Amino acid sequence: MAKTFNINKYEVWNAYLAVKANKGSAGIDGQTMEDFESNLKNNLYKIWNRLSSGSYFPPPVHRVEIPKSNGELRPLGIPTISDRIAQMVIKNRLEPIVEPSFHDDSYGYRPGKSALDAIATARKRCWRDDWVLDMDIKGFFDMLDHKLVMRAVSRYTQCKWTLLYIERWLKADVIISSGESVRRTRGTPQGGVISPLLANIFLHLGFDKWMQEKFPCIHFERYADDIVVHCRSQKQLKFVEKEIRARFLKCKLELCPEKTKIVYCKDSNRSGTYPVESFDFLGYTFRPRSTRCANGKFFVSFSPAVSRKALKAMRLKAKEHPILKRSFSQSVEQLAKAINPMIQGWINYYARFVGSSMSIIYDYINEKIIHWAMRKYKHLQRRKWRAGKWLRDLYSKNPTLFAHWRVWSWVAE
Repeated sequence: MAKTFNINKYEVWNAYLAVKANKGSAGIDGQTMEDFESNLKNNLYKIWNRLSSGSYFPPPVHRVEIPKSNGELRPLGIPTISDRIAQMVIKNRLEPIVEPSFHDDSYGYRPGKSALDAIATARKRCWRDDWVLDMDIKGFFDMLDHKLVMRAVSRYTQCKWTLLYIERWLKADVIISSGESVRRTRGTPQGGVISPLLANIFLHLGFDKWMQEKFPCIHFERYADDIVVHCRSQKQLKFVEKEIRARFLKCKLELCPEKTKIVYCKDSNRSGTYPVESFDFLGYTFRPRSTRCANGKFFVSFSPAVSRKALKAMRLKAKEHPILKRSFSQSVEQLAKAINPMIQGWINYYARFVGSSMSIIYDYINEKIIHWAMRKYKHLQRRKWRAGKWLRDLYSKNPTLFAHWRVWSWVAE
């Protein structure tokens, strides 16, 4: 029997592999990846059959709230395993169509681009331009207008089933913590597979392309809805900000008044003092910092380093790590194996710029290892000085045991 839409079974298989690699928790049906794989062939066939026939209707999205570093809560929408695979099928079809048209300074959720690329570019432009507009779009993912999203997607494809399923995903009900089902009239859930691509399509047309046409000499970096704009003068930036605000209002979005700010990129070559001389971008704080140049002299550079919010989040994660907190049956080698992937991930991201700013988290991890040893070994209990010596001796014998020891010679200090 001929299908309404031509979807290859291999597309569903490849989508399943991508979803499996991304991991993630169960959706509203409680089905885990292990549950899904217990009847893999039949479950994948159902997805393919329903997508191909036009009869696929997404189940409600499970909404959870996770704490942000500023104490607020971030709402996340968790689709079911099957729905994530279905979304991945559409994403894999749509992304190659839209990707070539995206702006070079759009970095979020794009192949071959990363947050660190955006930070590196922002750093260079802060050295060149004196002023930055640090932008925050108020409730971006929750406030996206469905009609404008569909209009934006239709600029790139007229495939009926692609448009049909995207519209269904946008309108899918949300199940909140109380168990109540809420009908969504705007927004796309953070946590959905298709949502980052829809956000990039919307902001490419709503902001990136508009900036390119309206202000071709003004540079910016955008990572999803995190945006910084660079200008040569405060007067120029105030005018650009006014125009950007008006543009977003046309897109039925609003810049958050409390979080959007004009920043002076102060350094040794820039005089004057202004109320705001720092901003946070993608886990880094940009601000004036004392730096040593090649000839040994110090100067002030406007540069990024790991933010306080990021350090706080890392400390909390280390504090709550189940191995460090409760498990004392493992050897110290097993402890290192358990926590090294976490530490190495932090090093790879947050130590890229001004890596010495990470020493505070390295100290904290060492403290947690000492406390772990004091609870594990009787001869170290209530003897922190002895536990500290035990850790230094361990470092002397195996200086590469823990990931942060490989980049930071703490004993020498």
